[in-house]
Amino acid sequence: MNGPIIHKGAGEPRPEWFEETFAANGWSGSWRNGVYDWHHYHATTHEVLGCHAGWADIQLGGPQGEIHRIEAGDVVVIPAGLAHRNCGQSEDFSVVGAYPGGLTPDMQEGEGDPSIALPRPDCDPVLGRGRGFAA
Repeated sequence: MNGPIIHKGAGEPRPEWFEETFAANGWSGSWRNGVYDWHHYHATTHEVLGCHAGWADIQLGGPQGEIHRIEAGDVVVIPAGLAHRNCGQSEDFSVVGAYPGGLTPDMQEGEGDPSIALPRPDCDPVLGRGRGFAA
């Protein structure tokens, strides 16, 4: 899988809901913050972002990638190698991020690397085993 999955209105706009749901589906090592405004990607792990406040326009796929508005309650699953950046946001924008198996991500600056093909996790961070990202 090289493309992202966006679950619109997937959860309650509370950081605890995202932390608990992600952890129950095997995505841990969670943090709360924003999204960098420069193109970056992770070569060592996939990433999930759950928006619990505000909104942001997130570009997925490098400089030529599509821009998606994510809002409180939305979840974005970003495969390893897929560049992403924040193109603009509300003042209160914040996400919960996590990684399958609690992996620690590396930080790569640039347009992404579509040749990275890590195995899919057993569970989608929102839908669970055998569904969504993991299907």
